[in-house]
This record gives sequence, structure tokens and C-alpha cells, in this order.
Amino acid sequence: MTSTSTQGTSVPTAGDTPAASAMSHRQVLQALSGLLLGMFVSILAGTVVSTSLPRIISDLGGDQTAYTWVVTSTLLATTVSTPIWGKLADLVSRKLLIQLSLLVFVLGSALAGFSQDTGTLILFRVLQGLGAGGLTALSQIIMADIISPRERGRYMGLFGGIMALGTVGGPLIGGLITDSIGWRWNFFVGAPVAIIAIILLQKTLHLPKLSGRKVRVDYAGAALLAGGVSLLLIWVTMGGSQFEWMSWTTLWMVGGAVLMLAAMIIVEVKAAEPIIPLGLFRNRTFTLAVVASISVGVAMFGTSVFLSQYMQLARGATPTESGLLTLPMIGGLLVSSTLIGNLISRFGKWKGYMVLGAAMLTVGMFLMGTISYDTNYVVLSVYMFVLGAGVGMVMQNLVLIVQNTVAAEQMGASSAAVSFFRSLGGTIGVSVMGSVLGTSVANLMIDKADALKAAIMKLGEGGAQIAQAMQSGTIPKVSELPHGVRIIVESIYGQSVAEIFLIASPLALVTLIAVAFLPNMPLGSKTTLQRLAEKTDAASAAPVPAGAHVAVAASGASAAGFAVAHGNAAEHAEETLVDVADAMIGARPLDADLADTARDENRD
Repeated sequence: MTSTSTQGTSVPTAGDTPAASAMSHRQVLQALSGLLLGMFVSILAGTVVSTSLPRIISDLGGDQTAYTWVVTSTLLATTVSTPIWGKLADLVSRKLLIQLSLLVFVLGSALAGFSQDTGTLILFRVLQGLGAGGLTALSQIIMADIISPRERGRYMGLFGGIMALGTVGGPLIGGLITDSIGWRWNFFVGAPVAIIAIILLQKTLHLPKLSGRKVRVDYAGAALLAGGVSLLLIWVTMGGSQFEWMSWTTLWMVGGAVLMLAAMIIVEVKAAEPIIPLGLFRNRTFTLAVVASISVGVAMFGTSVFLSQYMQLARGATPTESGLLTLPMIGGLLVSSTLIGNLISRFGKWKGYMVLGAAMLTVGMFLMGTISYDTNYVVLSVYMFVLGAGVGMVMQNLVLIVQNTVAAEQMGASSAAVSFFRSLGGTIGVSVMGSVLGTSVANLMIDKADALKAAIMKLGEGGAQIAQAMQSGTIPKVSELPHGVRIIVESIYGQSVAEIFLIASPLALVTLIAVAFLPNMPLGSKTTLQRLAEKTDAASAAPVPAGAHVAVAASGASAAGFAVAHGNAAEHAEETLVDVADAMIGARPLDADLADTARDENRD
């Protein structure tokens, strides 16, 4: 199959590839095996340290600000790199990019295991985040390449299952490792799995090479985007603790961020290949999905980060126990994402499920704002399940409906943009929530100073050491505190965590409103590669001006090659993953007789 360029459109060529005909169910699972394992590694590497972070920060002598920055640094790097990875995916090999992003992610994780202070830990977490940005963007883009929107729901259930498995297994493994051989091994555990994932990606993922668009990297736009967003997030993180909100520091940081972002918009308008094509915002579905993604990011990232703190600092749980106690939320996410994904594929309807999910997200956030350190665990489990189910119904489907409406040649940039704004919301949310939590804890410590003093006085000489440790501002090991002091500290953290959930809950209403106004367009039955191939075939059929030389594919060639490269792809590990996935979602063929032509005209 030869390369073709038509009005700037990238098209598949035969080089690496199967091409564009519909893949069988088993071929799809083979192609997804390495991708799913790579996603599992990225999730595992993040969640395996989540329950042990309070212990890690305590051992490294950090405070609440350091705790927040360890989390925020990864989210910040993920946020600013996601749209860059997405744009590159429209220009160069997506297979190479996802292998590179996985390598960067695991390298950063392994280096973090050697950290001797919170500063180096934050630095290596930034490297982790750069890799995570690629995995976040590219996994969604590659799925769109080989699976149509109509069928994608049931396969997204696999991603929901992988997310749940990594989110559930990570804290449990991390807690066990922390309580046995030490927290540093949490950062090394993903390396062997990552090596297997890279090999599987090489053997099973066969994508066409994109040809016909000159690779023009928008360096100025990328630099201005990274600088403006980073400066804004640093201000949000440090404001109120390192300097006053109303200060000269705030003025120059916010002013600098606004100037850089304004300059980025000017650059993006003129750039040949902008990092975030501003024309996408003329698409109503894209714009509303971006708005909804911001608040979903706050719920997803904020909840995962501060629930671990709540379990350990407000309920006195160990890292292992903390992972077990958060299972209801993960269960809600797993059940909803898998069930709703299959229902969307079966019936082709999506909006009602997303509205229900946004409503559950809103209710769950408000309910989490009512918790305290001694909330009955059964009641708390219901709250977490409702919140997790809401996130599971909305998060992945926001990307799905955007991919269903945008032009095929902008699939990478648009998919990454939705993930970018979700990460941006999560990063800002964690920063603000962490700042509010630190301020709230400090204020409550002052309010309950007399009670704390009385409890410490009863401990005699041992109380002096506890008082000194608490005055230093470091996060205490609550489970090791004497009972009288422990109850007071737990009540302080319980009240503070509830406060940050309550503050964040109105954002969930924004998600509900945005989802309610999304255009209810039918899901298409063609993959991104098929849509690109159709444009190629249409170009080859058009009259060619005299003297012009246009290299085009023979009619039907793009549809013939997609099944070619799969015959020898299956190895033992890949076969096992395929069989498990097949058992989870079944192989029922779908009848997808939808109005693709009308939708494509609307998209263009």
C-alpha cells in the first residue's frame, strides 16, 4: 500500500501495518494485550505508593506541603505533556511513542525509589509524570484507531477493569511491601511488568504508518503551554502557605501565567500544527466534554489522593488496611465502567448513562463532605461506592463521544486535549485541596491546642517527644500515637478532609450541567483508520490534473491489509491476556447499522 497525501490529511501506509478493514474480535484483543499491560503498569506504579505516601513523607522528613507536591509534581508533568504526546501521535508512529512513554515512566519510578529527601522524590516524580502523559493520551488514541465508537464501550470495560485491578491491587501490594520490606520497593515493583509490556507492544500492536503530513513540532506553543500552566499551578499550590494570596508574588506569578497563555493562543492560531488546535472549540461536543473533564479530574485525582490520608490519619489505618478500606470506591468504578460500557455497545445509547453517572458523582461528592473520623464504615462504603460509580460512568465516555465527532486527522490532538483538561482539573484540585487541608489542620490544631496539651501532659516524659514532633509540622504516624492524643489528631484530620470534599463538590454540578447539554449524536461504526482510508480512496478516485503526480493507494487496498500482520503475533503471555479479556466481554458480533455519513458531514 503506498502513501497518500490529500489536503494535509495523514493516511495509513503499509509499512508497519495491518491497514483499515474491520478487525476480528480476537485480533482486537491481541492488539490491545500489550496496551492493557502498559496501562496496568502505569496505574500500578502510581497506586502502589498511594497508601504508603504518608509513611514515605514522614520517613523523609516532609510536611503537608511536601506531601501535596509529591502528588502534584506528577500530575503537573502529566498535564503539560499530555497534549504534546497527543499532537505527536497525529504526526509520527504511535506505537513508538507509547513504548517510549512507558520507558520514561518506569525509569522515573525506579529512580524515585532511591530518593533521600522529598526534593529528589519530587524531581523523579516529574519524570514519572512525563511518561504518564504519553500513556494517558496514546492509549485512547490507539483504541480509536482499531475499534469503532459503537464497539468501544465493551472494550473500554477492559480498561475499566485494568484500572480497577491496578487501583485495588496497587494499594494492597504497596501496603504489604511497605509493612514488610520497606516502601522503596514500591517504586521498583513495576519494572519487570513494564519490560513484558514493551515486548508485547512490539509483537502484537501493528498500526499503519501515517504519511502525508510534514512533521512540524510547535516548540513555541509547547513551551508557552508548559510554562503558563506550570506557573499557574505552582501559584495555586504555594498560595496561602508560602506567601499571602494577595501579594506581589501572586501578582507576578498569575500575571506571568496569563501572559504566557495569551501568547500561546496567539502562537497556536498561526502555527501549522498547533499543540491544541483552537478550532476544536467550535465543536460543541468537544467544548462541553472539556468543561466536564475538568471537574471529573478533581473528583478522580482528589479522592484517590486524600482518601488514603483520611484512612491513615483520621482512622489510624496502616498502609495495607488503607488499601482495603478504599475497595468500595474502586468496586463502584469497576462495576459501572464495565457494565455501562457493555450496555452502550449493545444498545448504542450513551447520554442517559452519562447523565446518571454525573448525578451520582455529584451526590457522592456531597456525601463525602459529611464524613468524620468516626463515621460508620458501612455508611462510608456506600458513599465511596456512589462516588466511584459516578466517575466510572463519566470519565472514559467523555473521550469516547469526542472521538465520535472530531475529524479523523485530529484524533490525537482532540483525545489528548480532553485528557489534558481532566489532568489540569485534577492537578489544580489536588493543589487547592492540599492547601486547604494544610490550613484547616493548622487552624484546628490551634483551636484544640488546650486539649492536645492536656493529653500530652498526661504522658509525662514521653509526651515531650510527641509535642516536639507535632510542632515541627511533619505528618504524624497516627497509628503509633497514644490513645488520647490519637483521638484528637484523628478528629482534626477527619474534619479537614470532609471540608475539602465539601468545597470541591459544587464542581460536580458543573459536570452534570455540561453532560446534560451534550449533543446526543449516534455512535459511529468505523474506526479512525477506516475513516482515513475512505478519504484516501476518495482522493484516488478523484480526477487527476494533467501533469500532476499523486501517489495513491489502489481502490480497496487500504481495506485489504488490516488483517495481514496478525498471524504470528500471539505469544504465550499475549494469548493468556486475550483469553481472559475474551471471557470478560464475550465475542458477540455487533449489528451497527448507523448514520455514519450524516455524522461525518456534521463533523466536517
